[in-house]
Amino acid sequence: MNWESGEGLLGLDDPAEWDAAFDRGEDHLGTAVIGLALNCSLEEASPRILRAMRLPDRNQRGYAFTAAGTAARLNGRLAPELYEALRAEGEDGRAEDAIGDTLTFVPYRDLPPWLKRRLVYVTVRGKLEYWWLRCADAVEDGRRILRGRRHR
Repeated sequence: MNWESGEGLLGLDDPAEWDAAFDRGEDHLGTAVIGLALNCSLEEASPRILRAMRLPDRNQRGYAFTAAGTAARLNGRLAPELYEALRAEGEDGRAEDAIGDTLTFVPYRDLPPWLKRRLVYVTVRGKLEYWWLRCADAVEDGRRILRGRRHR
């Protein structure tokens, strides 16, 4: 595995190799943990995703959150520790996409309470925005029709 360039790390399927690279202080550990999420069981990948979420490099931490979203997509669930890490990071930070993936791919009944509330909020807000836009379109259509009649 070429750790210096990050080449091939998305194909990483050996948790022990990731652990050894972590111990050596290698770069690209966040990228590599996506490979673990893609190629290993959730039980094998989760502890490493959590460790990657605490890396000093901001970009590599971002990739760790991508790995959490990938794990949710592939497994339809996350480890309780990953849910907590997502919650701690917050919905407006690096965890935003991972939370979105989790809400999309994990069944409602399996979500922790804070994510259930988030899903209800997102759903209601989406409906309200849809209705608002429909009303705004109807008003604009009405204005256009009235302007057309005045100019005749």
